[in-house]
Formats: sequence, C-alpha cells, structure tokens
Amino acid sequence: MIDHLDHLVLTTAHEADCIRFYTEVLGMTLERFVGGTPPVARQAFKFGAQKINLHVKGREFEPKAHTPVPGALDLCFIASVPLDEVIRRLGALQVPIVEGPVMRTGATGKIRSVYLRDPDLNLIEISEPVV
Repeated sequence: MIDHLDHLVLTTAHEADCIRFYTEVLGMTLERFVGGTPPVARQAFKFGAQKINLHVKGREFEPKAHTPVPGALDLCFIASVPLDEVIRRLGALQVPIVEGPVMRTGATGKIRSVYLRDPDLNLIEISEPVV
C-alpha cells in the first residue's frame, strides 16, 4: 500500500539556527512555498525527492501532530558523498559527532553511520551503505 516517504514535519524552537543547520551543515535547499487551508507562507528543506516541512513551535500549521515538540525526532539520512567526507565537513564546521562512525542496519542493508544533534537536539544519523 505505501511506496515511499514524501515529506515529514520538523517542529523547531530555534528557526534561524534550524535553517542554518539543515542548509549550511547538511546541504539541503530551503524552499519557500504557499500551502495549506487557508493558504499560508511555509518553509521546507528539500533534498533528493523528499522534503522536511518546517513548523515553528507555537506557530504550527493545521492539521498538525497531536503533540508537536522540538527535539523528538530521530532521523537517518543516506549521504550523497562518502561518510569520511561528511566527517571532515562536520569537523570543519565544528559540529560535534555524538557517536560513530559505527555499523548499523538500515532499510536496505548494512550502513556505516555517524550521529549528531541539530539545534533542537533531534538525533541526526548520517550514513553510507556498506557494499
């Protein structure tokens, strides 16, 4: 019945820091669009064929999760570059790695991962497939 994930929603308490992290650190593109009922200005982070819609705590869009809170997400992204390059980039940007590199099991097989935190303390896993 389900084919793939189109988007998810991230609730932030630190809008500017969140935008900087997902665009400058993770390399996603900030998209501004009008959506919803009634139509309102929105923001999202685009990467590949997916996106993360952004809600700001206290200014969420309807409908929304029952209890939208910053810091409740645990996300895993597959990198478009080798993990060692990701590690070097994080070091250059002074973004601390919480754990890794470590071996894990992803949706399609073994992955090698590092873990870090975004400005809202969501757990972010960045991985590369192990072939």
